[in-house]
Amino acid sequence: MKVLLTKPLLPVGMEILKQNNINFTIAPSELNKIELIDFCKDYDALINVGHVIDFDKDFFSACPLTKMIALFSVGFDQVNVNDAKEFGIKISNTPDVLSKATSDIAFLLMLSASRKAFSQYDRIKQNDWENLIPERDFGIELYNKKLGIFGLGRIGIEMAKKCKAAFDMEIIYHNRQPKPELEKEVDAKYVSFEELIQDSDVLSIHSSLNDSTKGLFNKDVLNKMKSNAILVNTARGPIINQEDLYHSLKENKIFAAGLDVTDPEPMQADDKLLSLPNVCILPHIGSATFETRNKMAELCAKNIVEYVQKGEIITPIF
Repeated sequence: MKVLLTKPLLPVGMEILKQNNINFTIAPSELNKIELIDFCKDYDALINVGHVIDFDKDFFSACPLTKMIALFSVGFDQVNVNDAKEFGIKISNTPDVLSKATSDIAFLLMLSASRKAFSQYDRIKQNDWENLIPERDFGIELYNKKLGIFGLGRIGIEMAKKCKAAFDMEIIYHNRQPKPELEKEVDAKYVSFEELIQDSDVLSIHSSLNDSTKGLFNKDVLNKMKSNAILVNTARGPIINQEDLYHSLKENKIFAAGLDVTDPEPMQADDKLLSLPNVCILPHIGSATFETRNKMAELCAKNIVEYVQKGEIITPIF
């Protein structure tokens, strides 16, 4: 079997491929969809490393040999799952190994937003250090506040654990269905979506991006949140209507936001959201630690080995 990599994995992943005598090729450059399809036609499997491309009917029909795609990510919103099932394509991702690192960023953004840390840092660079901090720059405390989680999976659980341990926060959550087995881990309470947005002091988004979540956090939803609420998103940028978020923050309808994901990505340096003092934005670094990225590379490579040797995968998305 022949395997194509859109980019090299980290050395630990490449070593696994070599040790198992995987016949692989690394794409020569960043390819667009048409170029990738043309390149991929002769390959049985694909490792997609950071390549933003839709894997759908067009791709699968044009690459009849390619029957397995290993994603170097936990998210799989670029995959049309129904099309993949129809064409018999196996898709793997890298779940669980990045839960702690990504929840660290959610926790960091929550704290930074609560104290307007990014804008305070800017004040220093602008030589605007006042001995008596003006009231407009005051933050809010998180002790005994209510954390709402939209999408209680492994990352959400890790976020809840941190918030409970550090600030004794009460945990509420909303999923499509209650998850009693996860509730027990953090003493979480299942609530309706309306209750979640109205009652949360901090609302942390950890859901996948799909038709039902795209643009869900729009003007109507944001207007129902508390005026002192903090919105955190480490999931996918398009879950929030960014234009509506800008106006909510500018008009102080919510207290602050912390984002590791934006719409679009990358965010342009002149984006008006960056001009606001009550937003903290990072460039999608949720899993970007040496430890986590190595684990992702290892799991990605092992999925390929499992497929080549046994026709199966370790972490299928369906």
